This record gives sequence, structure tokens and C-alpha cells, in this order.
Amino acid sequence: MIILVTGGSSGLGEAITRHLAQDVNNTVYFTYNNSLANAKKIEDDFNNAIAIKCDFKNEHEVKGLTERIAQLAPDVLINNAYFGAFIKSYFHKTPPEDFLAEFKDNIIPTIVITQAAINVFRKKKNGKIITILTSALLNVPPTGTSIYVANKAYLQKMTKVWASENAKYNITSNTVSPSFMQTTFTQDMDERIIDQMIENHPLKKLLTTQEVAESVAYLTNASAHVNGIDVVINAGTNIQ
Repeated sequence: MIILVTGGSSGLGEAITRHLAQDVNNTVYFTYNNSLANAKKIEDDFNNAIAIKCDFKNEHEVKGLTERIAQLAPDVLINNAYFGAFIKSYFHKTPPEDFLAEFKDNIIPTIVITQAAINVFRKKKNGKIITILTSALLNVPPTGTSIYVANKAYLQKMTKVWASENAKYNITSNTVSPSFMQTTFTQDMDERIIDQMIENHPLKKLLTTQEVAESVAYLTNASAHVNGIDVVINAGTNIQ
């Protein structure tokens, strides 16, 4: 199976890349931007993992990736990359241009990359799209996350469109919505807040990237009947 993971060299993306590359039957292409050292380490550890430089803020590099997708003919696309901050500021203090900038840096590249993948999948009459969201879409979002949560909400609806428009081509579109994890993306969080989160957590421990990677791996092999679903990983805190 040929798999493309965006943002696959650090944090959750690295966990996903490494987990999928453990299967020697997989060829895992993964994008990186600033994490060159990590990318090379992954390539050294796995002969079937190949790094691709792609800065989502660089239109030329994004275009190059979409052209390469046509050549790679992947079976699975995992939309994981996100550039920006998890927590920025209160909504009323956030300049409108910040919303536009992060939308252009994250959503537009994800859209064009997914379009390129769907064009390949339709020709093959087979393919899987897996998009990483957040459980904050179900529960109370943390203060200061308006840009991040809004972008994830946009992707959430797009993934439903991808599922409905492409089901007859044996293409699935599913999402994974993990709760808070300690990664480089969330490294600026106050330790006191993290301690409080652990204290209030039903399991008294935070979710790990490896646990999320296992759920992503399941979706890469799931039946085409598994389509348009969201795998929420938050210890049941959204049960109604």
C-alpha cells in the first residue's frame, strides 16, 4: 500500500509515519518542512519511508507535491499537517487577517493536495482519505483556539463532501478527532493547565500520539463501508 502523510516528520505525524512504516508492505511518503533532522532519522530507521519537502506556505512546493501525487499514485492520503499555533489569543483580540493567513497556510494546501489525490483515486476506483481533526469540535474548545478550531471545523465539513461525492468510486473519507496530546504543536501550554487536565481526565493520563496512530492505521485498512465517520478519541468525555 502506498501512503502519503502530510506533516509526517514530527509530533503526531511522526508517530503515524513510523507506525505505518513498520509494515514492510507499505511504502510511506511523508512531508516535512522544518524537521529535516527528524525526516532523515525516519528514513534511516525505515527503508520504506521517503521524505518529501513541502512548505504549505510555499505555493511552488505545494504545486510540486500535487504533481508528484499523480506520479506516486497513492492508495491512502492522510491529511495531518497544520502550521500555526494551537492557542493564540481571545477571539475578540485576534486580528481578522490572522484568520485569513492561517486559512491560506493550512486549508487551501490541504484542499489542493486532496483534489490531486482524489483525481488519482478516481482513476484507480479506489482510495482512502483520512483527515486529522480535534475532539475540541465536540466539546468546549480551549480558550484562545478560535483560529485552529475554526479551520478544523471547515475541514470537518469538507471531509463529508469528499465522502459523499466519491463513494461510488470506492473512495472513503474518514476523520480522527483526538483529545489533547503533548507534542511540539502544544509545547507552549502552561504546565499547570496540563497538570489540571490530567487530574480531570477520566483515565488520569493524556492521550499519546501512538494511540492515535493505531486508530489511523485501522482506517487505512478499513472496509469501504466505513465511510464518512469520525473516530473520536477522548475517553468518552462527549457521551450524551
